[in-house]
Amino acid sequence: MNEFKPLVFSGVQPTGNLHLGNYLGAIRKFVALQENNDCIYCVVDLHSITAQLVHEDLPGQIRSIAAAFVASGIDPEKHIVFNQSAVPQHAELAWIFNCVARIGWMNRMTQFKDKAGKDRENASLGLLAYPSLMAADILVYRATHVPVGDDQKQHLELTRDIAQKFNIDFMEHIRARGCGVDIVVGEEPIHAYFPPVEPLIGGPAPRVMSLRDGTKKMSKSDPSDLSRINLMDDAETIAKKIRKAKTDPDALPSEVEGLKSRPEAENLVGIYAALSDRTKEEVLAEFGGQQFSVFKPALIDLAVEVLSPITREMRRLMDDTAHIDAILRSGGERARARAERTMREVREIIGFLQ
Repeated sequence: MNEFKPLVFSGVQPTGNLHLGNYLGAIRKFVALQENNDCIYCVVDLHSITAQLVHEDLPGQIRSIAAAFVASGIDPEKHIVFNQSAVPQHAELAWIFNCVARIGWMNRMTQFKDKAGKDRENASLGLLAYPSLMAADILVYRATHVPVGDDQKQHLELTRDIAQKFNIDFMEHIRARGCGVDIVVGEEPIHAYFPPVEPLIGGPAPRVMSLRDGTKKMSKSDPSDLSRINLMDDAETIAKKIRKAKTDPDALPSEVEGLKSRPEAENLVGIYAALSDRTKEEVLAEFGGQQFSVFKPALIDLAVEVLSPITREMRRLMDDTAHIDAILRSGGERARARAERTMREVREIIGFLQ
């Protein structure tokens, strides 16, 4: 091998209802990436127990993410769709990476600080160490690219740090087994087993905010269901939520500059732009000077047009759990085969007897 084979990996946690922010920020990108890339898309159910150990319906949540993938246009035959816990090699490599990573690296993760809050001593070890598992998710397939949002960039940097430390610590073992690739990190030549993973940031990612507070991200955990548009919402519910979305009394501006200090207006314009594959400038060229009483109905029509086919297909798939389970089972078998190839070589590199 003289270069790493390009491969895209990403995953979504099965926690609560998927919403418009998940679709525009992640899943729609996954669909676009599959056109020109080899892709692996994972329902990361092992991650879901780091913040909440006991779930009422984890199987249903796993199936709903898989259904959203397929309903949105991901092809599970050409690419791989599976749930993480079906591939034990993720957890095996995560343990090795726990031994590669340093405690100081984990303590710097801002997401751990945010999620653990003031009661850090009572947070689970899994919550502290889950960036190692995230690194393993990516590197057990030796993936080269990961689509990421702003909140995951730090974890991807940690993945690169873990890969680099492993590559440097075991460089002679990697070279002796002939399974590495010559790369340059900075100015240092390295014979690497794991690739330096690159983020995929395809244009400005839409940052979808709460419909009730334009300063907060749209979230599954928000206690108000009116704050988000769920992918399983019907047309009537979508219309109701957009009509009730918080706005201000002024007309829409004609220039993007006019959206500054108007977070709710900026959010709704951004949603319209993302759903219509247009820029905010183009949306304001059409609606600038108009009141929200004109803009909201147009946004309702667009949201229903884009989301209703996905919702219908998700509902159909969720009513046929045997079909969803077959997709995940097939994906799990194909993912395990790839992951085990990596782990056999990793065990050899480290020196474990097999």
